Amino acid sequence: MRVAVVGAGPAGIYASDILSKTDLDVSIDLLERLPAPFGLVRYGVAPDHPRIKQIIVALHKVLERGDIRLLANVDYGVDLKLEDLRQFYDVVIFSTGSIRDAELPIPGIDLQGSYGAADFVSWYDGHPDVPRTWPLGAQHVAVLGAGNVALDVARILAKHADDLLPTEIPANVYETLKASPVTDVHVFARRGPAQVKFSPLELRELGHVPDVDVVVYPEDFDFDEGSMAAIHSSNQTKQVVKTLTDWTLKEPEELTASRRIHLHFLHRPAEVLGEDGHVVGVRTERTALNGDGTVSGTGEYHDWPVQAVYRAVGYFGSPLVDIPFDGLKGVIPNREGRVVDVDGEVVPGVYATGWIKRGPVGLIGHTKSDATETIRHLVEDAAAGDGTALHTATETGPDAVLEFLHARGVPVVEWSGWQVLDAHERALGEEAGRERVKVVPRDEMTAIARGEHRRPTAG
Repeated sequence: MRVAVVGAGPAGIYASDILSKTDLDVSIDLLERLPAPFGLVRYGVAPDHPRIKQIIVALHKVLERGDIRLLANVDYGVDLKLEDLRQFYDVVIFSTGSIRDAELPIPGIDLQGSYGAADFVSWYDGHPDVPRTWPLGAQHVAVLGAGNVALDVARILAKHADDLLPTEIPANVYETLKASPVTDVHVFARRGPAQVKFSPLELRELGHVPDVDVVVYPEDFDFDEGSMAAIHSSNQTKQVVKTLTDWTLKEPEELTASRRIHLHFLHRPAEVLGEDGHVVGVRTERTALNGDGTVSGTGEYHDWPVQAVYRAVGYFGSPLVDIPFDGLKGVIPNREGRVVDVDGEVVPGVYATGWIKRGPVGLIGHTKSDATETIRHLVEDAAAGDGTALHTATETGPDAVLEFLHARGVPVVEWSGWQVLDAHERALGEEAGRERVKVVPRDEMTAIARGEHRRPTAG
């Protein structure tokens, strides 16, 4: 059985790995839109979180075994579509993730100076498909959201650029952050301290950023019955609340840093304020806990003068050509990984896993269990009846898809090519005393991986 897995982030690699260890006689091609694998671990984790990036080590070990073939720099929907994949594969698994920002439908959200956090993360992580420049002219910034992405955005904005130099941050990002005039970053969460989605470790790290103070406000702290239940039932929630509460005990004279991150709770973003088409502030409504951990508006509003707003209210999936899509949830409609059409009928031989299957929630552990569920159903379907519904490929030779892509002028990057690019980035890092310096332009990444790149010579 020939299987194509579309998307080489953690979800796609885990699904491929789990499938390779079943009793099925299977060959697996892992298709990736970018010239490099690893998805959001490479392009969605802040550069000053090397511990989280160590996940790549485990993913690398899966792909270097050689029983799963990487075909990177292949864009589904552009270079080939479902009918093309059907020629070469019996089964297609989509693991394309969620890379767009979820919408926040409040007045003024489209003003100049209002940004999506996902776009900003892609910029500072050196994603090849976003512009190399980013406007960082604001002294006061608002971040709307109560999860780890909101913390990442706030920390990168407030952190001194020189403190990011040991990381793999691209040179253009360093230079832009170095020139940023920011002094204050305000993070707004609509619920209370016991309802935020910060991880304890990430929150504690915020308190150790050099020359950046974390400021919290005692009047923003309220705990209803739902809050107390959450604290008692979750050790993570208990740790988060303790860290936040400890920060309320800081005396004003202890706050001496040149930059500040302000954490505001029980403030619902109501409007982005503008003047001449540009952001000049954000209006929040004070909320009150309802007793069950939810909140309601109080009708009390506050205006905060800021020159930029970042919404970090979640990620959202993107529709795929010829594949059913739920535009409200941002996922491929499915039943436990089996893709279904608009009538709820299973689409034979097409599956989904990861965030495009379940939505952008959960950590790496959830992604593994998610992949296990999808592969279990694939194996069941392969065993059902005579299994012919999952044997549809007409071109079964492993080189047929490569010949097809070559004829279309697609410069495919295989695993050996990624190893060349990986070594190149590490060599650039070694020259700068760092572990890695990312190559950002897509054409340059591809040329290096395919052995077509030549370093400019002096003169």
